[in-house]
Amino acid sequence: MIHDAELFTIGPDEIVVTFRTDDDTAVTTSAGDHEVVTTGPYHSARLTGLEPQTDYRLRVDGAPPTTLLPGRVATLARPAGPALATFATVNDVHFGEVECGRLGTPEELGPILRAAPGAEPYPNVMNAGAIAEIQALDPDAVIVKGDLTDRGTDEEYQAFLDAYSPLGVRMHHVRGNHDAMITDTIATNAPMTVDLPGATLAVLDTVRPGSEHGCIAGDQLGWLEELACASTVPVLVFGHHHPWDPSSHERNDHYFGINPNDSEALCEVITRCESIAGYFAGHTHRNRVRHFDAARRVPIVEVACVKDYPGVWAEYRVYEGGYTQLVRRIADPAAMAWTELTRTMFGGLYRDYALGAQPDRCFTQLFST
Repeated sequence: MIHDAELFTIGPDEIVVTFRTDDDTAVTTSAGDHEVVTTGPYHSARLTGLEPQTDYRLRVDGAPPTTLLPGRVATLARPAGPALATFATVNDVHFGEVECGRLGTPEELGPILRAAPGAEPYPNVMNAGAIAEIQALDPDAVIVKGDLTDRGTDEEYQAFLDAYSPLGVRMHHVRGNHDAMITDTIATNAPMTVDLPGATLAVLDTVRPGSEHGCIAGDQLGWLEELACASTVPVLVFGHHHPWDPSSHERNDHYFGINPNDSEALCEVITRCESIAGYFAGHTHRNRVRHFDAARRVPIVEVACVKDYPGVWAEYRVYEGGYTQLVRRIADPAAMAWTELTRTMFGGLYRDYALGAQPDRCFTQLFST
């Protein structure tokens, strides 16, 4: 029997469907004339060689169509021009964490989940899976968008560095709120840039030390505006926290992401600098894309976490005419076993919150001309 089949990733030339079976059953997944056979219990069926902007009949043998597994799928558009660069991101990797699903409220929704006694800590399992897949992609750069640790200890930070060191000098990281709860010294090297063929990656520090809430302190926005206005290539901006929507009817100075004043100022920079083609965050542990009128409607992106359901990293393909985001679920069987368990968190509400709609995971954005 097939459980929780999800059309997870859609690209210009591929799709990925994930699901589980009760045993080592072999299952055929097809899109049009393309098919692949996977063997369970944890399945990640990747169909490649598809045509961009093409409609295909989608079928997983033994699984009826559902909202998350539609009967037809259309591949994404491919931006015009040659492919110039590829990079990857991860966020909320949380080395040192030992339990999932705790809100910290008097009445927890549950379940509270932990690795089995004697088992490898689940952040190690999830990050190992992500790192192996990123190494196989062999991208030009990797950006780790914060929450490298659980409590911000030196030992947890070293565990992060040890795990991600095989990626070498192409790995760049910035702190999140978890990394600045007991110290103000971990990963404080932002703002920084990563120059790639066809794009510049601009990384901001959005942390307010000692708080889960975000800000953009110092003259980082002045730095970003100067960089973007002088850039001859598109600029993609990264930070741990997501911005507040300036069109919101409720101005919340205790917003979970970047405070309203700094969010408005960020949007103003995006409006003035047409080279900026997107802002990318973590922090919320969900996949979501918004488009603010106050920020030229460029993608304002949140990518779900590595450490639990759905357990993801993101691939970005940069072309002359635009870029494509592909959020990828970690396919290692041990990682999928953990994410299948953690999808039940928060009274069963976590799946729909964290997964997001398909356009929240995968999209193509064209550059302004």
